[in-house]
Amino acid sequence: MSDTHFGFESVDEREKARRVRGVFDSVAPRYDLMNDLMSLGLHRAWKRFALMVANPSAGQRVLDIAGGTGDMAEAFAKKVGRSGRVVHTDINETMLQRGRDRLIDAGVVLPTVVCDAEKLPFADGSFDFVTVAFGLRNMTHKDRALAEMARVLRAGGKLLVLEFSKVARPLEKAYEWYSFQVLPRLGRLVAGDDASYRYLAESIRMHPGQEELKAMMKAAGFGHVDYHNLTGGVVALHVGIKC
Repeated sequence: MSDTHFGFESVDEREKARRVRGVFDSVAPRYDLMNDLMSLGLHRAWKRFALMVANPSAGQRVLDIAGGTGDMAEAFAKKVGRSGRVVHTDINETMLQRGRDRLIDAGVVLPTVVCDAEKLPFADGSFDFVTVAFGLRNMTHKDRALAEMARVLRAGGKLLVLEFSKVARPLEKAYEWYSFQVLPRLGRLVAGDDASYRYLAESIRMHPGQEELKAMMKAAGFGHVDYHNLTGGVVALHVGIKC
């Protein structure tokens, strides 16, 4: 078993999986509130943009990976309608349970599956869309996960990766200050957990930048890949079309 990174630390791969699970077990109860506070509500606009770019139609099939509390799954479900299918998945059972409960409270009942993105339990070509919002950076082997996402997509299907990325140079100093001074304190005040939010800030710095992720997606089997920088590159939406 080789080492990988957990934020800025180098850890055994098995240790990373355990510690990432611990982070999301800890943040799950206040996850949606913290997302609103951390992004000043912008995460909702970023997700609406991803949905607009996807432009799903009634009857289509969608796999939501690292779906957490289910906001992306809910948005896609409204677009594909009863004739379509959205599968809501996450590797973290605590997050998935909160998402399932939230969806049921909203009157949305979807298949909910605990699964690892690196070993998806779905047949080849099962979906028209795969979406992963703010989850790819926590995966140990991103190349394996991207290859699995390509495998379960039909030819011509789309992968949408919404993730924190490399900010524009003029924003770097302000973003560093916000990430490492404000976010952990906010996490301590609201969620009683500064360490998890420090990890989340570190994990963003260790995630591939826009061009590197584009190259990884092409290597995984996506013939055409493009990306859209949002809010000065704080977030990027990568869109890959399977060959």
